[in-house]
Amino acid sequence: MAESTGELAYAALLQAVESRKRLLLDYLMQERFIERFRPAHIREAVYSYVTGGGKSLRPAVTMLACGALGGDESRALPVAAAIEIYHTWTLVHDDVIDRDSTRRGRSTVHHEFARRAREEFGWGTDDAEHYGRTIAMLTGDVQQSWAWSLMFEAHLERGVSAAVVLRLAQELAIQVTPRLVEGEALDVQYAGRARQLSEDQVLDMLWKKTGALYEFAGRAGAAIALNDAAPDRPEIQAIARFGSLCGAAFQIQDDILGIVGDETQLGKPVGSDIREGKSTLLTLKALERADERGRQRILRSLGDASASAADIAAMAALIRELGVIEYAQDLSRRFVREALAQLAPLPENEHRHLLALWAQYLIEREF
Repeated sequence: MAESTGELAYAALLQAVESRKRLLLDYLMQERFIERFRPAHIREAVYSYVTGGGKSLRPAVTMLACGALGGDESRALPVAAAIEIYHTWTLVHDDVIDRDSTRRGRSTVHHEFARRAREEFGWGTDDAEHYGRTIAMLTGDVQQSWAWSLMFEAHLERGVSAAVVLRLAQELAIQVTPRLVEGEALDVQYAGRARQLSEDQVLDMLWKKTGALYEFAGRAGAAIALNDAAPDRPEIQAIARFGSLCGAAFQIQDDILGIVGDETQLGKPVGSDIREGKSTLLTLKALERADERGRQRILRSLGDASASAADIAAMAALIRELGVIEYAQDLSRRFVREALAQLAPLPENEHRHLLALWAQYLIEREF
């Protein structure tokens, strides 16, 4: 009975997230936005991930956080849209950095437009791949610019205080972006160095890549509801901390699924982090716990771009045997428990309930 109740609760959550996603897409697909992006390759690339099947969890947090504090969600929609587009440009660039060919079951931007250059322009491999990376870079540039303009629409179109919008835009520019870029740079620098890193270093890197934007998403929704972006407001601090902890839990679950998930559900190859030599919490703990023979097996696969599916499966089996999956799951659950405690001082309402369900969903999702 408890299980069926939980399933019903998650179904209600996903329905709530989906309804907000539809509002978001309707807003972003307005002709006044679409016509800005030229030529056609840029326009198609800009919208590629937007319409590509993501769950839009970050903007949902912004809207739910606004509602949890008694705000009108519709006033938060432009900022939620800005956060979605901001997140999207980071994905486009991240896929170039990681040399990934698929995302959400589709070709990544740089991979797709390399193919288009070969087929439409007749270009050779090197020129086509350069074109694909170029389109991805330019797409991210345009999307970041669009994100800023969407922030300002919260004031111009929805009447959110100019002071609140400016404060949020400033935070996104001078705090979130540098943290995110730092996390991405550390992710690259840490590749193949898991044995030299501490758990705190890896968790800090993961938080900067993921938690910082979730923290901002919660803070933005709270600020719009209260019409006050002062960082010392207890309600804003609570929701921001909630988002931060959930972001860390989300990334840990992402890393777990990246090794033991279902490739058809994930929409990307399982084991890509291993092939790229990423220093995740899982590889760090596996190297700590393995004997010398096990460590050598891990190090042989880590960073081997040609590692086969069988190699990845063997690595995943070893990680399971060492109890690393359970360790990571326990850590993500701890983060979620701490996050839920942040919601305790907030008013009891449906939005707060949905935020709590969302936090639990992050660590139980399978894709």
